[in-house]
Amino acid sequence: MAFEYDFRQRLMRLRERKNVSARTMSVALDQNQGYIHDIECGKSLPSLPMFLKICEYLDITPGAFLEMNISYPAELSDLVEKLKTLNERQLEHIRALVDDLTAIEHTGR
Repeated sequence: MAFEYDFRQRLMRLRERKNVSARTMSVALDQNQGYIHDIECGKSLPSLPMFLKICEYLDITPGAFLEMNISYPAELSDLVEKLKTLNERQLEHIRALVDDLTAIEHTGR
């Protein structure tokens, strides 16, 4: 969960640093126009070969990509640290709550 968030944030920052849109990057990687957007919004993750292509496109080594520090807002940083202490059962409860809250947000109920 935290890894996926970090991955998405890293990708977005590096893409923005290169000053390209998600669409432009997707097409340059020979993917559908929404490919990078889907990764950045949490709908999917790239395969390992595609991750390597993404790194090459962004001119960064895979190691540097994975080691890149992501700074969270203070309130989110505290929450992330607390989430790291939870066991899998507790994390499933949090996932279910977040899924429920975001579903309500999207449906307006």
